[in-house]
Amino acid sequence: MSALGRLPPPVQAALWMGGTVLSFALMGVCGRELSTELNTFQTLFWRSLSGGVAILPLLFHQGWGHVRTQRPAAQITRNLFNFLGQYGWFYAIGVISLAEVFALEFTTPIWTALLAFLFLKERLTVPRVAAIALGFAGILLITRPGVEAIHPAAFAVLGAAIAYAVSYTMVKSLTATESPLTILVYMTVVHLPISLAFSVDGWVWPSAAAWPWIVVVGLSGLTAHYCMARAFQQADAMLVVPLDFLRLPFIALIAYWVWGETFSPWSAIGAVIIVGSSYFAISKVRREINKPS
Repeated sequence: MSALGRLPPPVQAALWMGGTVLSFALMGVCGRELSTELNTFQTLFWRSLSGGVAILPLLFHQGWGHVRTQRPAAQITRNLFNFLGQYGWFYAIGVISLAEVFALEFTTPIWTALLAFLFLKERLTVPRVAAIALGFAGILLITRPGVEAIHPAAFAVLGAAIAYAVSYTMVKSLTATESPLTILVYMTVVHLPISLAFSVDGWVWPSAAAWPWIVVVGLSGLTAHYCMARAFQQADAMLVVPLDFLRLPFIALIAYWVWGETFSPWSAIGAVIIVGSSYFAISKVRREINKPS
């Protein structure tokens, strides 16, 4: 057994979600850079293609049996929602600030918690509800609705958040019968033809400077979903998803460093609340698991 495998499941889930957070941050940076040359569908096409190429060595190493799925309909449905979420996410990244995109996307845990409760029969314990509520309160402090005008792209992010909630919930369900690699394979199989079909109109070949970003956006997309699938194998969706809140302070720091996007005091307070809610979720669920029956 590896050193990671000896850790308690909630800790393993937290570490895998750390990989998810880093990967999504890289995707955000790449998406911003690619938006200067490519439209959203073209970005999604190259992301899917480069990610699909990266999957091939994994299949050779782990076996081509991972291309088989016991639930093809669920795989297709999950990835249709995931594609809608990705379109809204990448579209908004090219228009509004990264911090705003990530903040608005964090309505996802609210929808995920409800879907997990309704369809996966996960428990809505008081600590989990409190952690999600605290995270949402932090998001309200960051976005401050009504104080400033919200760009129309923000609504695309909100739509993406709902689509991601469905996708996340279905990933948790799929991990009961499917390997993380199988989930990645079908993400590529579904996304690639859809993105290509919508990319043909107004096709633009990437410049030489764009190719490194294309490679990284494909790899980071794979690692993000692989790490998330591994996290869902270790813990309930309502524990795993609040950890994703950590993306916000992380991407805000990157955006400030790369593009000079400011991080207001309100955003800092909201980020502290979000991080605190994530820690609260981990500590409370660990107590639930370790509590003698």
